[in-house]
Amino acid sequence: MSSMSQARPPAPTAVSMRDLLASCAAAAAVSTPPRAPEPETRRPARDQDGPDHRDGRDHREAA
Repeated sequence: MSSMSQARPPAPTAVSMRDLLASCAAAAAVSTPPRAPEPETRRPARDQDGPDHRDGRDHREAA
């Protein structure tokens, strides 16, 4: 048989650990979707009014 009919797998080449880690970090960066924005934490309205409105009513309901 001729050498053309038998395909040899390519010979492995040496890759430095630095290059290997850099390529893994780059692959992770481009394949990871962006994080969802953090939801805003809002305090209930009664906490924002201060200690005078502890029952949760605003000034229109008090009358």
